Amino acid sequence: MKLSELLKYVRPLTIEGDADVDIKGVDIDSRKVSDGHLFVAMKGTVTDGHKFIPKALELGAKAVLCEDMPEERNQNVTYVQVASTEDAAGKVATMFYGDPSRKLKLVGVTGTNGKTTIATLLYNMFRKMGHKCGLLSTVCNYIEDEAIPSDHTTPDPIELNELLGKMVEAGCEYAFMECSSHAIAQKRISGLKFAGGIFTNLTRDHLDYHKTFENYRNAKKAFFDGLPKSAFAITNADDKNGMIMVQNTKATVKTYSIRTMADFRARILECHFEGMFLDIDGHEVGVQFIGKFNASNLLAVYGAARMLGKAPEDILVVMSTLHSVNGRMDPIRSPKGFTALVDYAHTPDALKNVLSAIHEVLNGKGHVITVCGAGGNRDHGKRPLMAQEAVRQSDKVIITSDNPRFEDPQAIINDMLAGLNAQQMKKVVSIVDRKEAIRTACMMAEKGDVVLVAGKGHEDYQEIKGVKHHFDDHEVLRDIFKE
Repeated sequence: MKLSELLKYVRPLTIEGDADVDIKGVDIDSRKVSDGHLFVAMKGTVTDGHKFIPKALELGAKAVLCEDMPEERNQNVTYVQVASTEDAAGKVATMFYGDPSRKLKLVGVTGTNGKTTIATLLYNMFRKMGHKCGLLSTVCNYIEDEAIPSDHTTPDPIELNELLGKMVEAGCEYAFMECSSHAIAQKRISGLKFAGGIFTNLTRDHLDYHKTFENYRNAKKAFFDGLPKSAFAITNADDKNGMIMVQNTKATVKTYSIRTMADFRARILECHFEGMFLDIDGHEVGVQFIGKFNASNLLAVYGAARMLGKAPEDILVVMSTLHSVNGRMDPIRSPKGFTALVDYAHTPDALKNVLSAIHEVLNGKGHVITVCGAGGNRDHGKRPLMAQEAVRQSDKVIITSDNPRFEDPQAIINDMLAGLNAQQMKKVVSIVDRKEAIRTACMMAEKGDVVLVAGKGHEDYQEIKGVKHHFDDHEVLRDIFKE
């Protein structure tokens, strides 16, 4: 493809060299460059891609997209200067892979909690309705049945457009994707055309990156600001930031709520560990999920399906057959008669929601023992809040390691314990070894109790000093139950 064609959605400041040079690939990682490629020099959070321009040229790059023109320039290479390579990268990748988002109905889901559940349930629902679909999520990316491992909630713009292009080649009609705040802020979704967007909720998270809650909120809001007039924007009326998200969008706005008046409404009629009975817009449906937060997630799925043209009756029939996403409120029954639940809850609000859901079912008839930790090299401020939330709604709490990364696990635990007073500490035990923490919780539990193992959910590893060691909360529990 000609370089000039790749620049269709980009406004160059200057072009030095042949704009009609043939481009065989686009890379933001200089190590992936080969003969005839365009290298995009990104100013990243850790390193500046401009430093790797010589390496890219050495490997055969025929063009460079940059913000700062190199002092020494190769006469056989075309240099394109732009105001922001971060913004341009997605637009160039979109063109290189055939503008795939305009050949699909692409729906993005953003918010602090619920993104994975909503995107995955929409993918599963539309497949059950007979459509070919793609999924881009934290747990795994899918092109129909083909699983493609996922390293980030939202891939980089090159990989993202490549995946969307493969979805189009596979005949997919729909694609559902999580849009993380990092991805929006770093413009990884730049150049994509969305058919719709969904806002779940907003609570404290990723402040290690965004620095302030306002920056975090504005990153989410930017997604809706960028939706076209042809799209829909579905927002959670139960969240205080719900209407802020859509106040400047050009898209058609719809609301959903389990508490107040909205375009799409639901009520919980009954709740058990096996599932709930809901009233959605006057229709009763049994679902295999528990908790108010899941009722809200299902309502967002229902609203999106309605906006994509599906009939209420068809949506609810399929909804009744859907299962929870891996690592989200996964129940494992103990031979002793208690229930263990594995959940990804890794923010104070997510932990609050999961524990509230457990109490809705228990209704005072059992104890709750919570095992939780906090990730290393991430927002330190949420650590004491996690401990406070766990203690507030649990009878016993075991503070342990999550993914310590490059931090000392005991130091992370100490940060969590610092948020508790002497009275709260009476409920708490700290055990650095996560497996021993889970074992101890199971030893404490009796018939009718619930052991919540929170924080890692679908993850099958524990990251320690840059190495991912195999560790799966589900496997650990099952092994303990066999003993």
